[in-house]
Amino acid sequence: MIKKKIKNLNLSATLKINEISKNLENEGKEVIKFGFGQSPFNIPDTIVDELKKNAFQKSYLPIQGLQQLREAIANFESKKKKKTFNSEQIIIGPGSKELMFLLHMSFEGEIILPSPSWVSYKPQSLIADNKYHWISTTSDNNWYPTAEILEELVSKDKNKNYLLILNSPNNPSGQVCKNFKEISEIIEKYKIIVLSDEIYSDLSFEKENDSIFNYCPSDTIISSGLSKWCGAGGWRLGYFLIPEELNHYKNSIKILASETFSSVSAPIQFAAIKAFEGNHSEYLLKSRKILNAVGNYVYEFLKSNNVSMNKPMGGFYLMPEFLNKNFNSSSEMCSDLLKKKNVAILPGSDFGFDKERLISRLSYTDFDGKNFISKINSDTIIDFDTIELLAPKVVEGVKRINDWVENA
Repeated sequence: MIKKKIKNLNLSATLKINEISKNLENEGKEVIKFGFGQSPFNIPDTIVDELKKNAFQKSYLPIQGLQQLREAIANFESKKKKKTFNSEQIIIGPGSKELMFLLHMSFEGEIILPSPSWVSYKPQSLIADNKYHWISTTSDNNWYPTAEILEELVSKDKNKNYLLILNSPNNPSGQVCKNFKEISEIIEKYKIIVLSDEIYSDLSFEKENDSIFNYCPSDTIISSGLSKWCGAGGWRLGYFLIPEELNHYKNSIKILASETFSSVSAPIQFAAIKAFEGNHSEYLLKSRKILNAVGNYVYEFLKSNNVSMNKPMGGFYLMPEFLNKNFNSSSEMCSDLLKKKNVAILPGSDFGFDKERLISRLSYTDFDGKNFISKINSDTIIDFDTIELLAPKVVEGVKRINDWVENA
C-alpha cells in the first residue's frame, strides 16, 4: 500500500511537460517547448574543464559540503550582499530543491505561499505534513504579496510558527519584488521564518537585484545554486546560506542529509569551486542581455487586448493570461494549445491560481543559447531582426499562439 498523501501527488508539472514534449518530438512533431524552465546556455568552458580534471574524485565528501566550495560560496554571497559570511553558514545539496524538501521536513509550523509560486513548494509541504496557505497577489504589485495581506493571515494566530517562501526574480511570473521593506516589517513583528529562493538572482535584468535578506537577515535562509545562472541544472548542485540565529535548521538539515543523499557528487563539488571563484561577468552579461531581449520580443508580440501579462524583469518566464478563451480550466486550455499548435506551456493552476483562471507560464528558452551567445558581444544591440535570426523557434511559437488566440 502507498500512503494516501503520496498517492494523491502527481509528477512535478515542469518535469512532466518536458517528458510530454520529448515524446511528441519522438513522434516526429515539431514542438515549441515553452513549458520547461531550463537555461538555454552552455555551462562556461572553464567550469566544464574543471569537472573533467576532477573526474577521478571518488571519495565521500563531508555531509555539509566540501570546505573549499563552502568558502567560495560564502565569499560569493558576501560580495553580493555586502556582508561577511563564513563557510559554516553554507550547506551544499544535490540541487536547492532537495535542501528545500529537508527544510520542509525539519520545520514544524505552517507554510505561506504567494500565489503564484513554483510548482514544488506546495507538494513538498504536503509530504512533510505541513499545512500551507496561499496568499493572493496582483499584477499591480508584480505578483508579490502586500504587507497587509500577509499580516491578515498571520495575525489570526500569533502563536503559530510560519515559514514564508519568497522567490525573486520569480518563477512563474518573471517579476521582481519591490516591497521587501514593507514585508520585512511583518516578518519581524510576527517572527516569521523566510526562505528566500534566489536561484534567478544573477539573471535579474535590473542593475542590482534586491533581497528580503537585506531587510531581515536574522530571519532569512537564502537558497541558490548553479542551475539557472550557470546553465547547470543537470549537475544538481544547490546550497543554503543560513544565518547563525537559525543554526538549528542547518543542524537538522545536516542530520537528514546524512540519512538521505549522504553528500553531493565529489567531482561536481570540486568543479563548482571554479564557478563561484571565477570571473563569469561577460557570460552573465550576455546571458541577461539575450534573455531580456527575447523576453521583451515575446511580450511585445504576444500582449494584446486578449492577452494580458507583465513585462519581464528577470529569469526566463512570462505569465500570459488569455482573456478571450473559454475553457473549464487552465489545464484544459494548455492541452488545447499543445494539441492544436504543438506549443507547450504550463497552466496557472500548477502555480497556485484557481484552475478556472486562464493564466499560464511561458518559458521563452527554446533557442540555441550556445549559438546566440557566440554571435553577440557586450555592446551588441539585440533587435527583433536578430531574435528572428537566432531564436527562430521562439518567433514561431509566438506566431502559433497568436494564431490560436485569434481563432478563439
